[in-house]
Amino acid sequence: MPAPTSHVVTNQPPPPHVPDPLRADPALRAALARNAPPWAAALAARASAFAGDPENHALATLANESPPRLRGWDRYGHRVDEIEFHPSWNTLMARAVALGLNGVAWLEPRRGAHAARAARYLLWGQVEAGHGCPITMTYASVPVLRQHPEIAADWVPRAGASVHDPRPLPVPQKDGAILGMAMTEKQGGSDVRANTTVATPGDGGWLLTGHKWFCSSPHADGFLVLAQAPEGLTCFLVPRLRPDGSRNDIQIQRLKDKLGNRSNPSSEIELWGAFATPIGPLGRGVPTIVGMVNHTRLDCILGSTATMRAALVAAAWHAHHRSAFGRPLVRQPLMRAVLADLQLEYEGAVAMAMRVARAYDDGHAGDAHARGFMRIATAITKYYVCKRTPAFVAEALECLGGSGYVEESGMPRLFRESPLNGIWEGSGNVMCLDVVRALSREPEAAAALHDALRAPAGRDARYDAVLSRVERAMADRDAAEGSARQWVEDLALLLQAGELLEAGPPDIAEAFCASRLAARSATFGALPPGVPLEVAIARALEL
Repeated sequence: MPAPTSHVVTNQPPPPHVPDPLRADPALRAALARNAPPWAAALAARASAFAGDPENHALATLANESPPRLRGWDRYGHRVDEIEFHPSWNTLMARAVALGLNGVAWLEPRRGAHAARAARYLLWGQVEAGHGCPITMTYASVPVLRQHPEIAADWVPRAGASVHDPRPLPVPQKDGAILGMAMTEKQGGSDVRANTTVATPGDGGWLLTGHKWFCSSPHADGFLVLAQAPEGLTCFLVPRLRPDGSRNDIQIQRLKDKLGNRSNPSSEIELWGAFATPIGPLGRGVPTIVGMVNHTRLDCILGSTATMRAALVAAAWHAHHRSAFGRPLVRQPLMRAVLADLQLEYEGAVAMAMRVARAYDDGHAGDAHARGFMRIATAITKYYVCKRTPAFVAEALECLGGSGYVEESGMPRLFRESPLNGIWEGSGNVMCLDVVRALSREPEAAAALHDALRAPAGRDARYDAVLSRVERAMADRDAAEGSARQWVEDLALLLQAGELLEAGPPDIAEAFCASRLAARSATFGALPPGVPLEVAIARALEL
């Protein structure tokens, strides 16, 4: 019996498959060539092959459909505080580590390792975001651990190992290590100076007692924790297992039921005399851990940019293969405007993400000017790119119509992920206040920003007009804090526009300045008349 004609499927896109995401992304290729050394290209190509493998995308789906579970007790009533994962999680972790996204950049003897890593993170981050959290914290912990050479000797090589080793063993017995952190508490949140966790000397080290509101990746081998020592707030390394192999006194009270990032466990923990070792000077916990926070903020930028790209690819794929009202969606003028606008947003984000990553290489190599730029540009870019991502993903989801609202499309997972990096490591207000403080208290950062903004001046009248406006706003110290969101956004757009004016295709730079500096709309696709779209459309559809 023939099938009913209603079951003959027509005008539906084939399953999305971009086997080489780097080849399909001219914006990332250009940013990689501009900011990373030539040897980074081969590593990026390897990451692209991983990111284009359908098996890894299937693993990502499984890891989010089967989230981790807390096993607090064994059958005999012993407290075990273990996290049980679907096998897909550890496979994704192993592949991220094999790509060198953990601490490898710190062990690479050649300059350019951080920008090279950034490109790989941007590619692999398009597969799944949840496991990126422990990968990021492991990467970001290395400069902090190096402040304690005796600790670093055991931990740093394993944080940069190419092997993922989830076995519950003391770190000296492991092939690789993963790190987490626990800074915030119920009463303070971002105001970590309000922490009440107490650290007292004892048991051959220090003992920590208190409650942590967010402990990221409680399955990690060790955690950077802030606690109040007699000298003041101090940074400590708290291992999951004591040196003798016994379980440290860390109790996982519950896993957070989060909006997104569901493959990654986030928890509340209780420390009951947990063994710890101070990292950095006693009483200098915030300055010590800032070295970690700046690097996690870099990965917030990279992760949000990767989420943008994944959403844009899904929208472009659908529009390329779907017809409506007698024409393919990609030939519909309004859809073309939306896709072009999304591409322009991504162009600015990826150009600036890679530029900031390059500053980490130059800054760590001893360039004081780059160090100042790294400091201020990370905060500015983290604020703007992470803030724009939810609106970006929502627009991309809408390009798929009702299908985009269905879990099978993958778009709901991207949408749930999209706000996270705007909150993690400093929400919008915290980032803007950080920019205000850096400009008023850190001359190196202020000078570096001034030079970066002035370099493209004179190339575009719209750029110059916004630059004059933001300089006036920044000069009004009395009003600077209350209006910080407005002028930090201007700073972000100027930095992005400057990168495109100096190195981007002329039509991309022209369209970006026309749509972001001369006229802005709260919605994507509402471009002013005359904006050149063809290059942006072609780059969006280069799948």
